[in-house]
Amino acid sequence: MFTTRAAKVEDIKAITDIYNEAVLTTDATFDLEPKTEEEQRAWLTSHDQMHPVLVVELNGAVIGWASLSDWSSRYAYAATAEISLYIKEEFRGKGAGRKLLEDIMREGERVGLHTVLARITTGNAVSIHLHESLGFGHVGIMREVGEKFGRRLDVLLMQRIYSTRE
Repeated sequence: MFTTRAAKVEDIKAITDIYNEAVLTTDATFDLEPKTEEEQRAWLTSHDQMHPVLVVELNGAVIGWASLSDWSSRYAYAATAEISLYIKEEFRGKGAGRKLLEDIMREGERVGLHTVLARITTGNAVSIHLHESLGFGHVGIMREVGEKFGRRLDVLLMQRIYSTRE
């Protein structure tokens, strides 16, 4: 039903449209202004082999995307990434997000990441549950770190470690 693959520059319009829908209608991202296709193209091309971007398709149409991005530019964090995941509104709750999260996490392990962090607005119970179901644990809550739609928002920091040192 849903298939995932590496994102391509040709996917920029769909990636941008999906992200901008979230910018304008949700607090899943703290961006306040829509992104241009040029900005998203630069974002996509800044990702390297250690930081993949995947899209999820249904019948050949891109309906969502996920990325693993640098957590920090400091070298000691090289094996740590932050996950982002966005699904087109009409396809949320139908399994596309789970498929995409499973596959991007497999990619992260394949490329040698050690830990993946997620920042999720505390009211986003669906996303929190999805991440918990795939092994993410709660690290803590950052209180009132964002403001969107006239509200101060808390962010839950979650983490999944692929393996621990013996």
